[in-house]
Amino acid sequence: MGKGFSFVGRQFRISTETAHFYIDLVFYNYLLKCFVVIDLKTNKLVHQDIGQMDMYVRMFDDLKRGEDDNPTIGIILCADKDATIAKYSVLSESRQVFASKYKLILPTEEELAAELERNVHYLREIHSEEHSR
Repeated sequence: MGKGFSFVGRQFRISTETAHFYIDLVFYNYLLKCFVVIDLKTNKLVHQDIGQMDMYVRMFDDLKRGEDDNPTIGIILCADKDATIAKYSVLSESRQVFASKYKLILPTEEELAAELERNVHYLREIHSEEHSR
């Protein structure tokens, strides 16, 4: 996820007076000082997904966010992102709700080895630069 993330819960229940909702993943980022709620979708992004996430973000801000916390960030990870849906939805104007496409398959062994080699090479370059100073 990156720096500063702390796991809060999976299938995190958030309730109103009339209903219960379950958010796939909830994190708190202590560097950004905000909650990050994540919804996982195995299908193509649809406008209902965006509306649902917008509601989760608003509910979290209202019910869970502390006085010193920044606004909640919502992320929708989906198998396929529809650019038209994103363009004409709250995603185009929101600074709190994002959608991103992810791969449903793991990388091959060769792809993983190549990525590891790139990282090792990068770390060696940084290490040699530090010693040359």
